[in-house]
Amino acid sequence: MSFKDRFGAFSETSAQAPGRVNLLGEHTDYNDGFVLPTPLPYFTYVEADRLEGRIEGYAENFGETRSRSLDQGKQGDWLDYLAGCVWVLRTAGYQVPGGRFYVRSEVPMGAGLSSSAALEVATLRALRALYRLPLDDKQIALLAQQAEAEYVGVRVGIMDQMASSLGQPGQALFLDTRTLDYQLVPLPAGYKVAVVDSAVPRRLAEAGYNERRSQCEEAARLLGVKALRDVGLERLNEVEALPEPLGRRARHVITENARVLEGVTALRSGDIRRFGELMLASHRSLRDDYEVSIPALDRLVDLAMQNGAAGARLTGAGFGGAIVALVPEQEYERFKAGLSRGYPQARFV
Repeated sequence: MSFKDRFGAFSETSAQAPGRVNLLGEHTDYNDGFVLPTPLPYFTYVEADRLEGRIEGYAENFGETRSRSLDQGKQGDWLDYLAGCVWVLRTAGYQVPGGRFYVRSEVPMGAGLSSSAALEVATLRALRALYRLPLDDKQIALLAQQAEAEYVGVRVGIMDQMASSLGQPGQALFLDTRTLDYQLVPLPAGYKVAVVDSAVPRRLAEAGYNERRSQCEEAARLLGVKALRDVGLERLNEVEALPEPLGRRARHVITENARVLEGVTALRSGDIRRFGELMLASHRSLRDDYEVSIPALDRLVDLAMQNGAAGARLTGAGFGGAIVALVPEQEYERFKAGLSRGYPQARFV
């Protein structure tokens, strides 16, 4: 089906945005820290046309049409993401009377690969073109985050939207989530960023995410700082003296920030061995200190390292979803075969 098949007319504009995978820097973005994502070659596509006073959308992946008036508010369904994009633009003072959208996505949902951010960024790009709005890609990312946090109601950090809006193929996006300063860092030649979905849905991710975020805020308060970004490795003794589990939660964030900074240096110098070690250390910290891994993800990381990966770790919020591995291109077929044997339900993204 096409936009014309569904709505009886051609769309006026179209846009797209990629999913992302995070190489290092998990659960640091909402702590004002550092992250290192890279875009994936999988996109969400949005076609759009003008509509007065309403939001109407067709999701090809669901085979479903939904519609509501602008004043209805959040309904708890996928149309919230489109409606939130219209809402955030109107809240910012832009003249956006509504819209009709046709959505198709290649980004796996529920795997921690930012399918929601890709949808928001693609929708805002389509609205930018449709209504000729003076927005750059960084503004698009900020508006997308605001739509998800304030309209949809998920307290996300800025990483996913920035990676989807500003990321470039073959480059890692080194982002300071406090200042929004960013640099593109080339990924190593001859290596593939492999994403393997555990096929375990992230059923606890939202509740666990919100709990971890609150624990980090409390740890920062007890340490007397605005955010855990402001605590360096030299204060780990104080961090480890915090009541549990706050000490372990804070220790993950502080050491993960350090891993991102060292990882950028390793990539720039071509030290792939060290970068792989940092990925593994990140996974151990997410498993033991942040407690967001599950046995399926631990198993996939072990299998990845047994089958040629330079490094591997869970990616995304955890509690299910996917791992990311850095694999020499000449080892990739062996890597896939080994993971398929050891974990038959693995899905290669």
